[in-house]
Amino acid sequence: MDGDTEGNMIDKRPFSSRVVDGVEQAPSRAMLYAVGFKEEDFKKPQVGIASTWSMVTPCNMHINDLAEAAAKGADEAGGKSVVFNTITVSDGISMGTPGMRYSLVSREVIADSIETVVGAQGFDGFVAIGGCDKNMPGCAMAIARLDRPSVFVYGGTILPGKERRDVVSVFEAVGGHAAGTVSDIELKEVETTAIPGPGSCAGMYTANTMATAIEALGLSLANSSALNAVSEAKRIDSHDAGVAVCHLIERGIKPSDILCREAFENAITVVITLEGSTNAVLHLLAIANAAGVPLELDDFTRIGLRVPVLADMRPAGPYSMSDLIDVGGIQPLMKILLDEGLLHGDCLTVTGQTVAENLAGVEPYPPEPKVIRPLSNPIKKDSHLVVLYGNLAPEGAVAKITGHEGLAFEGHARCFHGEEAAMEAILAGQIGKGDVVIVRYEGPRGGPGMREMLSVTSAINGLGLAQDVALVTDGRFSGGSHGFVIGHVTPEAFDGGPIALLEDGDTIRIDAETRKITVEVSDEGLTRRRKEWKQPAPYATRGVLAKYARLVSTASEGAVTDN
Repeated sequence: MDGDTEGNMIDKRPFSSRVVDGVEQAPSRAMLYAVGFKEEDFKKPQVGIASTWSMVTPCNMHINDLAEAAAKGADEAGGKSVVFNTITVSDGISMGTPGMRYSLVSREVIADSIETVVGAQGFDGFVAIGGCDKNMPGCAMAIARLDRPSVFVYGGTILPGKERRDVVSVFEAVGGHAAGTVSDIELKEVETTAIPGPGSCAGMYTANTMATAIEALGLSLANSSALNAVSEAKRIDSHDAGVAVCHLIERGIKPSDILCREAFENAITVVITLEGSTNAVLHLLAIANAAGVPLELDDFTRIGLRVPVLADMRPAGPYSMSDLIDVGGIQPLMKILLDEGLLHGDCLTVTGQTVAENLAGVEPYPPEPKVIRPLSNPIKKDSHLVVLYGNLAPEGAVAKITGHEGLAFEGHARCFHGEEAAMEAILAGQIGKGDVVIVRYEGPRGGPGMREMLSVTSAINGLGLAQDVALVTDGRFSGGSHGFVIGHVTPEAFDGGPIALLEDGDTIRIDAETRKITVEVSDEGLTRRRKEWKQPAPYATRGVLAKYARLVSTASEGAVTDN
């Protein structure tokens, strides 16, 4: 961290003492008296509480209460808590609009802002509380960068709506409305009953996926990822995180002691067993980059060859996160994986104990929990996260192949510049069986921001075409997407990748078993098209989107701006 050295001398004082100790820091103390510090507080370790509260989205509307609980826990454990905020944006609200371009950008802004506050204020450790798709990996990236004792708290999952609806139910009802199978009245009914209150989207979408991944990394307390947002258990989890960070400060345990390569392998394993979102690939690459841990796309393939899919959860299955909570959360699952030799049990966690020690007393699931299959009867014997290569994606693409949609697809390209053009064609009934919808110029640089395509995939599914149409993009997909969908195509169209050179009618072949994605055009033909291709004007030339586009890495490298 900047500020850890003065000249050539290493400053070994606690971070907070550099801010509040000595005659020369009297102005700092004067400012802190005004925000509630007492004389004795200057002798305590300072614990930042990074709250992502806002009324922007139901995912985060309750997090102030959790931040207060974490602060109370830190104070009771001998620290001095200081609550501060960072931003959040809502994928579910901005989906299908130009605003979605800011979603992935917000991950970087959140990581930068937490790093900025913790670094500037000299906190000795911190708790980060996130409850939506991008603020969770943003929090984890900040934890990795700062390398100060820290604990992540998941804001918790929402309860299912009426008739077990959730936000994906609404997106798919829009497609059904376009197909004429959902009336105006029925759409209104779904719209007004799907989201009953606070918490993150109910299925194994990106929020719940990343919560479980971060717990498997060792950055959360046990079952923090599998608690309802509105519950006494979640309040206690937040309080205990405040206590835990003080213990970490006392023992000098930092994220760099936890975030080893084996910890990331544990996270990938848990994500696979839970049939998690493809966004986990992007975010785990980014967190590993922040931690300085080597991780690449092919690690997901290597691990995926031996790890089965066990959770029958939405969007592909019928169950929600609340159903998994009811049978015990992810701790019994991790115990199963540990006993099977699929987890590294010696990885340290924020409890101060190893994974194996944390799991030693975990009770097993009740007999035949429908939400989790036994190892002897998996939903899929290997990973649903399939990394594809070929002349259409020389540097990789990521697919979510559960087996429900088949293992291979061949069809003819229907090419669209941007999501809006594709959505218009789908809702107008211009896409039919055997089409491969190509949505390009939606990559990290070209979008910019790599928009998710939940509106597009839900419209296809709502029209009843999920088994008959594939979708390929240099953008990405919401964890709520399902069907034959391939994202993260690299190089992206804006950089002149092969996806930019496709033409309507080109034959596209996708094979999950051989992990290939190809277009039936010769190398000479692609070379000729590349000579004729012209890079379009950037979407933005000023502001945060333009800045992001200038700095961002490829999707295969995690789409990070901190290179």
